[in-house]
Amino acid sequence: MRLLRRPKPADPKVSAAEEELFGGPLRYDTGWAEHENAFLELSLLTALRAMPRLVYGTLRRAWHADRSALVGVGVSEIGQGVAAAVNLLVLNSVMHTLLSGGTAAARVRDALPALLTGAAVAMVNALLASWSTSHAGRLEPLVERVATTEYLDAAQAVELEAIEDPAFRRLLDVAFYGAASARRMISACVAALNGVISLIATASILSVLHWALLPMLLLIVAPRGWGAMRVAQERYVSVLNWIEHVRASRLIGNLITERSAAQEVRLHAVGPALLERYRDMAESAESEQRRLANGKAATELVATALSGVALAATYGVMFWLITTGRMSLAIAGTAVVAVRSGSANLGTLVMNVNQLHEESLYVQDHEKFLAEAARRTIPTGGDTLPERIDAIVLDQVTYRYPDRAEPALDEVSLTVPMGSVIAVVGENGSGKSTLMKVISGLLIPHSGAVHWGGRPLAELDRARVFERVSQLTQDFQRWPMTAAMNIRIGRPGRPATADELEPSARYAGATSVIAKLPDGMRTLLARMFRGASELSGGEWQKFGLARTHWRTGTCAADGVLIVDEPTSALDPEAEIEAFDRLRGLAGPSRAVVLVTHRMSGVRWADTIHVLSRGRVVESGSHAELLAADGRYAAMFRTQAAQYGHDGQDGHRVPRPAQPPATA
Repeated sequence: MRLLRRPKPADPKVSAAEEELFGGPLRYDTGWAEHENAFLELSLLTALRAMPRLVYGTLRRAWHADRSALVGVGVSEIGQGVAAAVNLLVLNSVMHTLLSGGTAAARVRDALPALLTGAAVAMVNALLASWSTSHAGRLEPLVERVATTEYLDAAQAVELEAIEDPAFRRLLDVAFYGAASARRMISACVAALNGVISLIATASILSVLHWALLPMLLLIVAPRGWGAMRVAQERYVSVLNWIEHVRASRLIGNLITERSAAQEVRLHAVGPALLERYRDMAESAESEQRRLANGKAATELVATALSGVALAATYGVMFWLITTGRMSLAIAGTAVVAVRSGSANLGTLVMNVNQLHEESLYVQDHEKFLAEAARRTIPTGGDTLPERIDAIVLDQVTYRYPDRAEPALDEVSLTVPMGSVIAVVGENGSGKSTLMKVISGLLIPHSGAVHWGGRPLAELDRARVFERVSQLTQDFQRWPMTAAMNIRIGRPGRPATADELEPSARYAGATSVIAKLPDGMRTLLARMFRGASELSGGEWQKFGLARTHWRTGTCAADGVLIVDEPTSALDPEAEIEAFDRLRGLAGPSRAVVLVTHRMSGVRWADTIHVLSRGRVVESGSHAELLAADGRYAAMFRTQAAQYGHDGQDGHRVPRPAQPPATA
């Protein structure tokens, strides 16, 4: 009875090594694993019922991609179905002729026209199959390109708030696989249509030959279909269970060989310990494969037995029809070929419908993502931003992330005048980075307002606002592109030669780095590719500064430069130079907003704002805040004391006494 129940994923036997290292089996939590059990939820009847809907969705997408190719596929598939029916009629004619009276030579001569017709039909069928393959191959990349372009266009246009929403991120990850699934659905749909048309053609001919042959076809097809579905599901469960062990052992192998773990693998003798656990996992995987192989063999045996019983019953009915004179031998011979052909086609049809069902789930995720992205897209249009603005003003701004109860910003009010250097300091989690996103227009506050030049940000054309914003952050993107493109991408729409980029590289102190690269500005900065180079953290930050200089230097209108922890990977001397260069980017038409934990970098700011738990708790110049002896003063003196200064006028403070050396 167990074999008659639908297969279900069983928890695999977990080795002691997996329990020790991972706490159990490793299960992916990624987009492609979202529907990993979908195949098991499908039965033969539900698969056949779902087929029209799946086929319609695939045809609709293909129609938009290339109508002529789709029509070509449809005509060729229908033609192949007609050819299959004609072949059966030709076979029936040949059988009648060969089994009629007369000499053998006469019967062969009489059957020759039908045989030639069959050969011609076979040639036409081959041409139609080739035509279908050609047009389907043309459709597949077109459908994938259309779906991928839809996905990427929607993803790049949504609000930053959506990207930082965990629920939307999950949908974004799952929808990534929709484009490839849409492509695979083309070939699966063509194969399924071919199977359906062939079955219809076969059934039509059988019903013409004798009314009793059609139920016989259904009798033999039903167990074959069940067997194909059951074996496929057993195989699917086998893969799901076995892959748990493979995944764990592969992870161990990667940990032993990867570069980041190499030092501990050797110094701490991690390698032999992991290798021992790898052997344990491999033995567990082998036992799991043996168990699943035995189960699969039993299922195939039952499926074959049921199919054999159905086939025997079919032949029994045909024998009765022949012996009672209700069916001729010629019709019986044609029926045998038709029944065997139809039952064989059904197994392939079941697999194709299963694939259509599973792939359609990811395509549905793709469509769901497009609908949600359209709802959360950055609005286009709006009021024109004045070329000259005097300040950016935040008035009682509050912002709360979707997955957090406490607001990241709580009624924050401050002003960023053009031509000034503004610094924002505070402990981790105080809301500094969120404040930068609000100032730049990446996040729209939930309450309060942001004004650019007296105009509400919510009413402005956001694309024009973004053109006025330059940004340099601690985690700025290290693009796997050439050195030149890593600078030029600060304003990618503007073409530039290496000579035109050189002033920005020189301003950032990156010329010496570029000089060491094997191909200079043309060097690819991504070590995973052949012939490429990699940079240190400090060298990358110089490229980030060069990129920022290129962007700000190509904007003549008023704007703001946001700098968030830009010197974390620089040595002290380079850090001082970087701060001096950043301050130099301020001017009458540009404000600089600086976020950093390095207190020495903010003391020359015109105004310093201190954030705590999303609120501005102090504001003023460096001297004013030290005199107030509040939170800023405490932070500054704590950091200054690490360098042996009192944090006031540069006077040294005594270092802690060192413990006496012991013998």
